[in-house]
Amino acid sequence: MRHFIQYLSIALLLCFVQRASAQMGVKKDTVVQLYGVVMTADSLQAIPGASVIVEDKGRGTLTNDQGVFSIVVLKGDKVRFSVVGFKDKIIDIPDNIPGNQYSVIQLMVTDTAYLPATIIKARPTRAQFERDFVNTDIPARQNTNEATRRILLATLPADGREAVNMQFRQQAVKYSYLGQQPPINLLNPMAWADFIQAWKRGDFRKKSE
Repeated sequence: MRHFIQYLSIALLLCFVQRASAQMGVKKDTVVQLYGVVMTADSLQAIPGASVIVEDKGRGTLTNDQGVFSIVVLKGDKVRFSVVGFKDKIIDIPDNIPGNQYSVIQLMVTDTAYLPATIIKARPTRAQFERDFVNTDIPARQNTNEATRRILLATLPADGREAVNMQFRQQAVKYSYLGQQPPINLLNPMAWADFIQAWKRGDFRKKSE
């Protein structure tokens, strides 16, 4: 009986080692070194600082000053290429790659933004400016109180510089927490203090109205 238990233990151990080796071999076979260059589609110029992100994995990298990048991915992953001023592009890593290296030349298409029409008028003369300035009714202190400024801050759209700065800040915060859990503000006393002050000011009541 003792020998039977020993033989059974050895057999189970061998099966476990064989299965672990097979899993390691399969996992090693799915790892792919993805490398390439990101360029503009119209002029074939290198794009430095482009983001190369593995979808749903929280991993990524940036292209260097020559637009070259290199990152480790798995077969079947989706990789997103994004950069300010260009449309995002997502590629699929094939499952049937013969080796463990995959190169790509990614061309980015310019993202055209259509601005509203602008009416250009001739510059008025000094006499016209003085006449219009004197006859214009300018209400005093219309947008100077705190409540009106807060409403304007919440409703007015951001200009191009503010939008780009906001995107850069969001990307910086996203990359700073790659591979880790972002902080939870429920335990942040500063966040609670800001919430209480906003509640006392009535910010939430104004937004609901």
